Amino acid sequence: MPPKSNTERRITGAGQLSLVEHALCPLDPRLSLVENAVYSACYSYPNQEGKRSQANTRVFAPLGLSASDELFLWGLLSLSLRGAEPESELVATPHWFLSQLGLINQSTRRGGRQYQQFREAIRRLSVVNYMNDAFYDPMRSEHRQVCFGFFSYSLPAEPRSSRAWKIAWDPIFFEMVQAIGGNFRFDLEQYRALDTASRRLFLFASKVLSRRAQLHAVDFDQLSIDTLGFSASVPRRVRKDKVNRALKKLIDLQVLSEANVYRTTTGKYFVSMTRGRYFSRQEQRARELSPGESPMMESLLAIGFEREPAVRLITRFRHRPRLLAEWCDITQAAMERFGKSFFKKSPMAFLIDSVDKASKGNRTAPDWWEEIKRLERAKHDLTAEGRAVFAKLQNELFGSLNTKATTAARKTEKGTLTAIGSILGNSK
Repeated sequence: MPPKSNTERRITGAGQLSLVEHALCPLDPRLSLVENAVYSACYSYPNQEGKRSQANTRVFAPLGLSASDELFLWGLLSLSLRGAEPESELVATPHWFLSQLGLINQSTRRGGRQYQQFREAIRRLSVVNYMNDAFYDPMRSEHRQVCFGFFSYSLPAEPRSSRAWKIAWDPIFFEMVQAIGGNFRFDLEQYRALDTASRRLFLFASKVLSRRAQLHAVDFDQLSIDTLGFSASVPRRVRKDKVNRALKKLIDLQVLSEANVYRTTTGKYFVSMTRGRYFSRQEQRARELSPGESPMMESLLAIGFEREPAVRLITRFRHRPRLLAEWCDITQAAMERFGKSFFKKSPMAFLIDSVDKASKGNRTAPDWWEEIKRLERAKHDLTAEGRAVFAKLQNELFGSLNTKATTAARKTEKGTLTAIGSILGNSK
């Protein structure tokens, strides 16, 4: 299927440059969707002297992680980077999120499989702890040791609630993503149509081949295990077949014009890739949303506004969207908790009066609202076992970076899912 023409509107995703160098979890869900999972991977990069160095990563997923969860990570990042000013918080209904990502349309029934998948992926991604001993920081133009999460969230405890969800990015992670040179755009529709292994290869190729016409020799084991997430225990011939199928899919999409897995005279396997017509398309930033497409629109309609008054209200507070979002949520929470008898006139009048006075500093959120937020705040405290694992991983990755023992351990652990018992056992 050839890429779409420049004249067609595309849904774009946003990838982070260092994260697409390696897998975040195994491709096999039987290995990745386990509690307190720890995944290790590495990748090479040119240091300041122009020599190849190795970055070592650990991904700690207390609730497990699925390769398909990455669709939501890249899609939500794209929504946050969509406007002229990046948004470190997203507040919208799940229907709006999924519509913007092209996962549902107006004919899709609410409350279906997509909503459950979204809720589960958000829950898993929100508790991930990511560690890297040489993550590239575009703001400082250097590789640094980092440890961060992706985001936190808050959503109604009642699944049937029509109130908005809130997603807040980790400040260190988002600072690096939004910086110039910290992210790249890709076609989310084409990405979504691929299987998970091909998705990861698509992002890797999208990053690397946007800067050069060809990759002559990518180490096959590095690509198949560390970048794509195949298990090192899978025989090389099987991995070769799977990688060849992924390469063919990218050739069919014109992301690649040609690709080959080949063996040298020394018996080592490499992959070559040449970029295709996909990269000749003019770079297209995501289109900014009009007031009528605002994430607040669905909440205002649910409160009782007609579309035109809702557009005027969104336009009026376009420079203070978080204030409007909070008072929309307060109004909807009052409707669900107390009923319409709570309002002297109507929910619409309450919202307009409240947001107007709050914008002038003359009104604060009611006490009952603070109690609701406290009850609904997602609590992600690690268990005692989880805290021990996390501390051990930090010490392993950052505590003795230059020792031979640590280097040897990394070589044996890369691209693997580490058993929690073995980590805790080694720390005793």
